[in-house]
Amino acid sequence: MTKTDDNLKAAFAGESQANRMYLAFAKKADEEGFPQIAKLFRAAAEAETVHALNHLQVMGQIKTTSDNLGTAVSGETYEFKKMYPEFIADAKKDGNKHAEMSFDYANKVEQTHAALYQKALDALKSMVQPVTVEYWVCPICGNTFEGSAPDNCPICWTPKNKFMAIK
Repeated sequence: MTKTDDNLKAAFAGESQANRMYLAFAKKADEEGFPQIAKLFRAAAEAETVHALNHLQVMGQIKTTSDNLGTAVSGETYEFKKMYPEFIADAKKDGNKHAEMSFDYANKVEQTHAALYQKALDALKSMVQPVTVEYWVCPICGNTFEGSAPDNCPICWTPKNKFMAIK
């Protein structure tokens, strides 16, 4: 791996994190009654997405849909089998209950994501067009539902009316 390869990976990570951070800042600015500042944060977040996607493309990480689904299954599986269990243990050891809860939510949801990606990959490999369904995301823990949302999230108990419909 070259220094440029390392730089592309670092730039992708940095731009991706900036996107998420700026979206969080936009949400806070909206809550505090600063819509123009929120709009600026959202504009910058979108620009950071452009940068991140450009870097990802140059790295050759965007492949066929089948390859991309395989990558997604592997990544999500790694997160719920190895990464998050270690993070949860560290948070417990450090006595950081908020981090522990955040990691636990993510850990549980990554299992769902891996299963949804695997289902899509299996359909693709069998040459079956996936059934058109709605997806719903819990705004508290990120739990993701296919078809319809439950009355309450089984992970964090957020009510159905708070869920985000994904188009």
